[in-house]
Amino acid sequence: LKARSRRQVCTRSVRSLPASVTMVIKTDLCNYTEYRIFPGHGQKFIAKDAKVHFFISAKADALFHQRIKPVKLRWTQAWRRMNKKGKVEEGAKKKTRKAQKFQKAIVGMSLDDLKKKKAQKPELRQAREAAAKEAKARQAQKKPATKAAVPKGKSQAPKAPKGGPAAGGNKKNM
Repeated sequence: LKARSRRQVCTRSVRSLPASVTMVIKTDLCNYTEYRIFPGHGQKFIAKDAKVHFFISAKADALFHQRIKPVKLRWTQAWRRMNKKGKVEEGAKKKTRKAQKFQKAIVGMSLDDLKKKKAQKPELRQAREAAAKEAKARQAQKKPATKAAVPKGKSQAPKAPKGGPAAGGNKKNM
């Protein structure tokens, strides 16, 4: 039997691990840039109100303390989010809905009557409308004749203004 070298033994033990196993590293997010901070990197700042802030670099820390908004800086994630850069998802975009046609009953006409009228042939509908117009025209001709026959009760004299000159309507204040 041949003795195996140390190198062969080590590689063999690594190969025996399943391919799906991945190493999990705990990362934090920078409070300013929103970049991931890996272990051993970044700065921690604890405010007077005991709020803990993690910054990826001294630059992010300094900008935070200068109260410069991350949205104003092009290299931060906040700016990219505000200006819709990066993550383009075509499927996630909202589709505009087309308004559906909906028929309601009109005053004096039920929904069934409306549907029947729509289902009629256009020639029949035009003939009915023409007949209705003729009937209206006949009624309009009858009405002026009846109005002329009614005697006038009062003569229409011009009315004086409500206040009138007696009330001081025409006088100017001096």
